[in-house]
Amino acid sequence: QVQLVESGGGLVQAGGSLSLSCAASGRTFRTYAMGWFRQPPGKEREFVTATTWSNFITYTADSVKGRFIISRDDARNTVYLQMNSLKPEDTAVYYCAAGYIGSDSLAAPPRNSYEYNYWGQGTQVTVSS
Repeated sequence: QVQLVESGGGLVQAGGSLSLSCAASGRTFRTYAMGWFRQPPGKEREFVTATTWSNFITYTADSVKGRFIISRDDARNTVYLQMNSLKPEDTAVYYCAAGYIGSDSLAAPPRNSYEYNYWGQGTQVTVSS
């Protein structure tokens, strides 16, 4: 069982930055890929970025590539999302998720929401123009 608690959302002006954190419980954190998804108003949940243990393999959606950075601190069971150069279209509820991939260091992090086993409660990010 893994529990995820997110923090760090809020309101920011376009061009600004925000940092999200997601603290995970459990002793097997390293066997889970950690991802961030978002759900804009009136739209479906979409993949943002994900990474494996020790940030070995990372995938990032084209829409945020070069602006958003995912990182994880496995000693603290925490994953972060640094969001820079924010745009109004980044406005969404952001969710942290954990997907089991085992101990294979070459396993890629999933990019589909159905491949994630545990989800945080979500945190609102609003970017004003």
